[in-house]
Amino acid sequence: MTAATNIPRILIAGTSSGVGKTTIATGLTYALRRRGLKVQPFKCGPDYIDPGYLSLAAGQPCHNLDSWMLPEANLKELFAYFNRDKDVALVEGVMGLYDGHRKAGGGGSTAKIARIIGAPVLLILNIAKMSESAAAMALGYCTYDPDVKVAGIILNQVGSPTHLRSAKTAIEERCGVPVMGYLPKAANLTLPERHLGLVPVAERGDEKGFLDELGDLIEEHIDLDLVLDVARRAPDFALGDSPIIFPEKPLPPRCRIAVARDEAFNFYYQANIELLRVWGAEIVYFSPVSDSVLPPGTNGVYIGGGFPEVFLKELEGNTSMKQSITDAVAKGLPVYAECGGLMYLSQGIADFQGNRYDMVGLLPGCCEMQNKLQRLGYTTAEALHSTPLAEKSQSLRGHLFHWSRLDAPDEKTAAYRIIEPKEQLEGFVLGPKDNLLASYLHLHFGSDPRLAKRFIAKCAATR
Repeated sequence: MTAATNIPRILIAGTSSGVGKTTIATGLTYALRRRGLKVQPFKCGPDYIDPGYLSLAAGQPCHNLDSWMLPEANLKELFAYFNRDKDVALVEGVMGLYDGHRKAGGGGSTAKIARIIGAPVLLILNIAKMSESAAAMALGYCTYDPDVKVAGIILNQVGSPTHLRSAKTAIEERCGVPVMGYLPKAANLTLPERHLGLVPVAERGDEKGFLDELGDLIEEHIDLDLVLDVARRAPDFALGDSPIIFPEKPLPPRCRIAVARDEAFNFYYQANIELLRVWGAEIVYFSPVSDSVLPPGTNGVYIGGGFPEVFLKELEGNTSMKQSITDAVAKGLPVYAECGGLMYLSQGIADFQGNRYDMVGLLPGCCEMQNKLQRLGYTTAEALHSTPLAEKSQSLRGHLFHWSRLDAPDEKTAAYRIIEPKEQLEGFVLGPKDNLLASYLHLHFGSDPRLAKRFIAKCAATR
């Protein structure tokens, strides 16, 4: 991979969660795409749902940038790799601009990613209940970290021309930063939510109409020419000469990995799929909801997260697929399941009302949906056994986020010892050759180049 020196880029940040980052970032991406630009979207942090909207708007996969899970050099390489043939990169932040790991200065914040990739920031302010006070808030965000360049402000929930004028004038006079546009309070474009956040794109049926309406609103109220000018004036992007996580050129396929992707399972770091591909895997997709068997010639299976709890009748009723996966494990094929994938491979899933549905039955116990979040946050783990992904004692960084509960494994079958934030056993390693790895832990393969390579090697050995 050649070093990139000129990557037009902009980062959309917020003062907090819920200020409209995803709506505005999605709208900007789509509006720029309608101008004929190739936009590469990114999402800060360990998110799966927001990237779906950004992918839809851009017409190509959105990729996650995570400064806690990925070493800085790995993150920069990933950013440059996916910008090779694009006109502009648009990055959506996570939470508030300076929010990240639970420990102060622990990484994972939007601000840290802005510093790493040298991206100018467009800060979104929700001014529904303020006017001139917005300038005080903006001033704090603009001056809190001198290494983070807030290049512009976008106002959300503007009630009237007078409201806009009051806030805009105060911000530009006090902060010396332009207000590049706004969205009116009357705009009814709130994205639907449920227990894990927004409803995924895969479950919506109004994508085109929603994007056209949002794109029109952005064109009308935000100065796209100014946004592009800021992006194009971003500083040169410095990148090391030697690749760390990607090969110099893609390796020829030596195994076939079946990846579950449908309305029930669609939570993936897209870079994981690309890393498997360039290191020698042919990727084929299948649906646990509607396909009867795994794709022919499958050498390994990857079942990511999602919302299996929303499709319990369909998953329970597809007995042929459940048998196909059971047979694959019995034959020694490597099977890797994360979070929703773990739930699917368990004995069953009990919904929020306590109704139980039978699942694949490869793991002990039944996953039970709870009325509150069970675990959320970054975590450090140690592999207790050699698995399709990691060697015994290998240290891993990942993320946990789930509302279901499954009884903890014992030492004999546990995949990991969670070290931080609370020490406990996590996940399962089972199968005739310890070839089944299932866990609530989400891993980004860009965090450690050994992960994708090992999974491919294990899958190739079954050919």
